[in-house]
Amino acid sequence: MSKKAKIICIYLATGVLFALYGWLFGDNSYKSFAYNLGTGIVWPIMLFPGLGKILGAGILALFVGLVLMS
Repeated sequence: MSKKAKIICIYLATGVLFALYGWLFGDNSYKSFAYNLGTGIVWPIMLFPGLGKILGAGILALFVGLVLMS
């Protein structure tokens, strides 16, 4: 197993654990497991809200750049 595959497996395992915790004990425990799995996949954004703003700004800048280039 390559180093890249190990990192991806660790990231996904952490995401699933984050989803299970959120589904069983978290603030969104009344929502479905699928919802919590969706938030678990992007767990760094949930833990570090500033990262979400940076990521959103980057996606917006990429979208504007693509629109202007076409």
